[in-house]
Amino acid sequence: MASWKLGPALATGNSVVLKPSEKSPLTAIRIAQLAIEAGIPAGVLNVLPGYGHTVGKALALHMDVDTLVFTGSTKIAKQLMIYAGESNMKRVWLEAGGKSPNIVAIAFNQGEVCTAGSRLLVERSIKDKFLPLVLEALKAWKPGNPLDPATTVGALVDTQQMNTVLSYIEAGHTDGAKLLVGGKRILEETGGTYVEPTIFDGVSNAMRIAKEEIFGPVLSVITFDSVEEAIQIANDTPYGLAAGVWTADISKAHKTAK
Repeated sequence: MASWKLGPALATGNSVVLKPSEKSPLTAIRIAQLAIEAGIPAGVLNVLPGYGHTVGKALALHMDVDTLVFTGSTKIAKQLMIYAGESNMKRVWLEAGGKSPNIVAIAFNQGEVCTAGSRLLVERSIKDKFLPLVLEALKAWKPGNPLDPATTVGALVDTQQMNTVLSYIEAGHTDGAKLLVGGKRILEETGGTYVEPTIFDGVSNAMRIAKEEIFGPVLSVITFDSVEEAIQIANDTPYGLAAGVWTADISKAHKTAK
């Protein structure tokens, strides 16, 4: 994600200070190393690890920072807007929270059994045909060390986040969703914070697993009967980051996009 922000900024002639999350600083440092190897001039790309309440706040309030670009939680995004206003009215570009739906309508493309979105909205008439394809595709996913080329699902960032994800899985059970696969911590013997890819069916949009960001491998399957209902469900969230529509019916795609 850092590279998405760095590329345009550097290409348009800006110097950049990159403050990575305190939970994952090494990737940013590696990006800086690669930039040095590529010949980037000294001082153009700077990586400044640290905590948000100290380093992040200092950067957001600094009078010599002209633009603030942030990817993270909605709560912190709102705070950064305040800091921008309290300092030099710097421009702010925010990519905050999301609860992205993937809408799968009739005449779907069987190759697109993607579980990247956290809500999978499936048209009722094809659900019994589609869900087995998702479950079959999931069998090919291999959790493990991210340095292993065969790995397709790595560990969560830390124990706190793992426990958060597991608490959402428990909430899914409590709210009455049907667990189709996953739902447990795995590879505990490695010391890693791994959680099985998890799919819940029978989810309503009122459940926590459908409403709140989980930041873990948990997919909520929600059934709809019409495009209008799918759009209503997709929009029934405070977020608006991304969405996907999978259909061979171009009119349905256009209608949903509008």
